[in-house]
Amino acid sequence: MQTPRGRRRAAGPAATPRAVDVAPAGDSARPRDIHRDARRRRGPFRQITEFASASGIGQKAGVALAATGLVLTVAVPATGPVLATGTTGTGSVAASSVTPQPEISAEAGAQIDFSRSAVVTQADPDGKLKQLLSAQSAGSVSRAASAGTLGAPLASMATASPFGYRVSPITGGMGDFHRGQDYVAQCGTSVMAAATGTVTFVGWHQYGGGNRVVVDHGNGLETTYNHLSSFNVTEGQTVSRGDVIALSGTTGASTGCHLHFEVQVNGEVVDPTGWL
Repeated sequence: MQTPRGRRRAAGPAATPRAVDVAPAGDSARPRDIHRDARRRRGPFRQITEFASASGIGQKAGVALAATGLVLTVAVPATGPVLATGTTGTGSVAASSVTPQPEISAEAGAQIDFSRSAVVTQADPDGKLKQLLSAQSAGSVSRAASAGTLGAPLASMATASPFGYRVSPITGGMGDFHRGQDYVAQCGTSVMAAATGTVTFVGWHQYGGGNRVVVDHGNGLETTYNHLSSFNVTEGQTVSRGDVIALSGTTGASTGCHLHFEVQVNGEVVDPTGWL
C-alpha cells in the first residue's frame, strides 16, 4: 500500500462487512403494544382525565372544592382495585360531598324582617303562696321558700325604718322593738294588698297603729297596714293582690307620713323582707 512517503505496507485481510439488520416487512415480527390502538382512539381530554386519576390530582381538586362549599360531580376513572370494574378502567366514581340545598329567591326590592316576637313569662305568685300554705302552716315555711311570695304594698318601696330593735322616734329611748317595716310614702299614697285574702279588721289600732287594715291570707299568715289616712275596704271583704285597700297617712304613733307594714305568722310578727 503506497503511503504519502512512498513506503509500502502490507495489506491486511479484507474487513468483513457488518451485517445490517433489516426489519422484516410488515408488523408481524414487531412486539405489539396492546394499548396503542386504545390510546389512538382516546381524545386529548380523555387522556388528561386518566392522567389526573392516576396521579390523584383530580381527587385532591375535588376535595378542595368540596371544602369551599362547591359541589363537584366530575366522574373520574376508578383507580382502586376494589372499585375497578374492568380491565381498561371503565368504572367511575361520582364525587359529591355536599347535598344540594333548595333554591331560595326573592324580589329585588323585598324587605326581610328578622325581628322576633317578644316572649313574656307570667308568674303566679298567688298560686305559689297558696300551694306553699296549703302544704304547711306559715310558721314552718323557711325564709328561702317564703321570699317573693308577697307583693309590694306600695308602688315605690323605700325603707324609712327597718324591722327589729331601734331608737324610738317618739321617746328617743334605746331598745324600742319595731314590729314592722316603715316605707316612705306621702300622705294619700295608694296602699295595696300584698296578696289575695280576706279583710278581718278595719279601724283604729289602740296601740299606736292609728288607722289600720288587717288581711288574712290563710294558714296563719296575715298582713297589716298602719297609720292610714282613709280606708277603701270593709271587714269581710275579699281582696286580690294589688287591690288598693287604703291611703297612707300619719295617724297614731307617727312622726310623719309613711306606711308601717307588718307580716304576722300565727299571731307573731316576723321580718317582712323575708316574704317580699
